[in-house]
Amino acid sequence: MSDSGKPARQIYDPVADTPSCYVREGEGVHPPLDSPQYKSTALRHPKQPLVFLPQNLTELTGPALGALAPVGELDNDLTRQHEGEPIGERIIVAGRVFDTEGKPLRNTLVEIWQANACGRYRHRWDRFPAPLDPNFSGAGRAVTDEHGRYRFVTVKPGPYPWGNHYNAWRPAHIHFSLLGRAFAQRLVTQMYFPGDPLFRYDPIFNSIPDEAARDRLISRFSIHDTQPDWALAYEFDIYLRGPGATPFEEAL
Repeated sequence: MSDSGKPARQIYDPVADTPSCYVREGEGVHPPLDSPQYKSTALRHPKQPLVFLPQNLTELTGPALGALAPVGELDNDLTRQHEGEPIGERIIVAGRVFDTEGKPLRNTLVEIWQANACGRYRHRWDRFPAPLDPNFSGAGRAVTDEHGRYRFVTVKPGPYPWGNHYNAWRPAHIHFSLLGRAFAQRLVTQMYFPGDPLFRYDPIFNSIPDEAARDRLISRFSIHDTQPDWALAYEFDIYLRGPGATPFEEAL
């Protein structure tokens, strides 16, 4: 039973290859599918009651990640993927991924994507009149080690306008995607930076009802992991479930 008196939900643990129980996360941790202040959710959230489709053997066994696992050190170092070094503040982003029982989750594919230091994505639909950096693609991936750790070297992304409302700007953020042992097991979230003045004005950040849950999306500055004369470091741990669960996009 969970601490709310309701039965704890049983899900599949890809590490132990067995069903696992976890303590239910509180209400308001994940953003609702329809957030009126975040206008585009009205165009894409379901209008009819959802139909539950339980996972079966096909979804749990494949397609598997296979050769998609990173094969070189450049996959998690976004500053060394081109001939030159990108413009901007070099940073280290590292943390640990924890499973439904609070245990480190090993061999999990963690992918990130982000805007460059000027707040522009390398994407054909990004029309923000900020310069593109020829030495920065804005995407990387890593696999957690036996202790559930991951690590990226990148540049701090810039804020950017996004047209949701008058004078709308997104806080600086990095998108995270976590994959289990198959493509069907995917979770997506965003990491923010401490002290950003745009938090109070951002409907996406504030679509998470629970204030404590919102705070769990804000990384922690780490002077201990900061490398002298080279890069500042930020910590961002990800919890899949439980009372301290990381908010995920479109989680039900």
